Amino acid sequence: MLEERGRVGRPRSERARAAVLHAVDDLLVEIGYAAMTMKGIAEKAGVGRQTVYRWWSTKAEILFEASAADASHELAVEPTGEALDDLVAYLEALVHFLTRSPAGAAYRALLGEAQHDVAVAELLASKDILGDSARTVIERVVREDTPSIPVDLATALLIGPAFFWITSGRDPARLVARELAETFLRELRIREPR
Repeated sequence: MLEERGRVGRPRSERARAAVLHAVDDLLVEIGYAAMTMKGIAEKAGVGRQTVYRWWSTKAEILFEASAADASHELAVEPTGEALDDLVAYLEALVHFLTRSPAGAAYRALLGEAQHDVAVAELLASKDILGDSARTVIERVVREDTPSIPVDLATALLIGPAFFWITSGRDPARLVARELAETFLRELRIREPR
């Protein structure tokens, strides 16, 4: 059994950690964020409540860790050597993450909760799940001949349209990743210093 150090106390079992992270994803789908409790997470994972509380203080922390871990895999795209193709692959992964992935559902639930819970807002601000994945792709596709703009702005330009479209309840089937990627590349050229 693999052991990993938690925040305090004894080393935690990787098996117990994985069970808790899977349980929180399952419960989100089954009963929703509001009905989820630390006790319910522990029961679903088959671990004691003290095990859950030893490493996480809130259900939001567990959900965020699960979402971040899954997002790092789901939003990683293999380089193709072509900027447009890399951007299209990333945007397709982003749309899938936000609309069909349990990790994306967790992320959206946390975004909603963050609107009225300062602690959840601070948790989300501690790691930029979408921004980190987008920056990886942007740094790979932006060449020396491309105008230099701040990476946070480039990230917003890439993620923003799809993120807004989906989180505001519009039909994701109407998003065309290639068109979004082409618009992003055009926007970079427009911002070229004159």
